[in-house]
Formats: sequence, C-alpha cells, structure tokens
Amino acid sequence: MPALVDPSDPGLAVQWPLPPQQPIHPGDGEEPGASSTDRRLRLGVMASGNGSNFEALVGACRRGELAAEVVLLAVNKPGCGAVARAERLGIPIQLHDHRQAASREGLDDALAASFRAVNADLVVMAGWMRIVTQRLIDAFPDRLVNIHPSLLPSFRGVDGVGQALAAGVTLTGCTAHLVRLEVDGGPILVQAAVPVVAGEDRAALARRIQAQEHRILPLAVQLAGERLGLL
Repeated sequence: MPALVDPSDPGLAVQWPLPPQQPIHPGDGEEPGASSTDRRLRLGVMASGNGSNFEALVGACRRGELAAEVVLLAVNKPGCGAVARAERLGIPIQLHDHRQAASREGLDDALAASFRAVNADLVVMAGWMRIVTQRLIDAFPDRLVNIHPSLLPSFRGVDGVGQALAAGVTLTGCTAHLVRLEVDGGPILVQAAVPVVAGEDRAALARRIQAQEHRILPLAVQLAGERLGLL
C-alpha cells in the first residue's frame, strides 16, 4: 500500500477542480510550449505589484500547460515589479497610471481599448490593486478573471490573508473567479485550500497562498476559455 500523504503538511493544498496530471494541451511530439490545438487564447494581464502571478501565467503558456499566450501586460504603477518581469520575458507593456486618469471609468475605457487593440480573448487581473467598473466588465463579459488570496466568499476585499489570520481560521487559501461589479463576488472557477500554521506570521502564510495562486490561475484561465467556446 502506498504511503498516505499528510494533508496537514503546510506545503500542500487541496485544489478544486483537481489539477491535470499533464499539460492540458501537450502537443504530440512537439517542443515544450507547443500546443496540439490551432487555437490559442490571447491573454491580456493587469498587474500593480511584484507580478509573480503574471510570470506564472507566462510560464504555464510557454510550457504547454495552458493553450494560450500573453500578448500584453497593463500596469498602473510605473516601475512596479511586474514591469521588470515583462521586460525579461519579452512581453509588451502598457502603462495606465490611475493617477493620471480623469475617472475610474476613464481608466477602464483606456484599459479596454488597449486589450481590444491586441485582440485579447481574456483579461486576467493578476494582482491589480484597483476596483474595476462596469465599463471594463462589459467590455469583456465573462472574460475577465481575478485571483484573490482567500477561500471566497470569505474574506473579500483588501488583505484577505490578514483577515484570515485575524479571524483565527485554521484553513484559508485562494480563489480564481470571474469578475463582477461586487468586489470578489463573481462566479468561482478554481480554489485551493491552504492550512494555517499556528504561530505563523502574515508574510509566511502569504507566500504559501501565493504558491497555490501560481498553480490555479492557469487552470482557471483555461476553464474560462473552454466555457466560452474559445478553445
């Protein structure tokens, strides 16, 4: 009998839906990153910070785990970490500084125009620290995906990790979902549950949750594309 895996191991997580055991579209006999389908999703990504989820998404595409390619990164903070990652990865970047926008709606109109210009199929909010308006949601209906560091519907909004620690829960995680006007209130695509370790600080828990975000975000994008018949 094989040894049982300890589900309380803080380095593990329970994911729903279950992750695939191999690349989703591996491509028979092709080089890594190639796809067995002629249709690849064109992805736009929005980021405000370090950009690790953005890089995880690019990596999944290039390894052939996701039938897609990232065609544009939009940032709202000049010089944020995501910019350096995009430059290293060779991904085009556009700055939409929210401080220069006349309104939230104006910012979202500009974002939508940028993603339409590159024929983006889906737009992924990978650490976008601005609340979007109905203008962007309507521009990409059911094609706007967000990643949030909690098991929604618990701990919506700012600092989901800190909220979980303050509440004293023993289990938290992350959620990839479709975006609606209600903050973190859209239909759930994928979740991963992460145990909270007694005495652990916010930074350590955030790192373990982020590792699971990197796992589930590509699968969520794939599911969103398949639901819409884009693949």
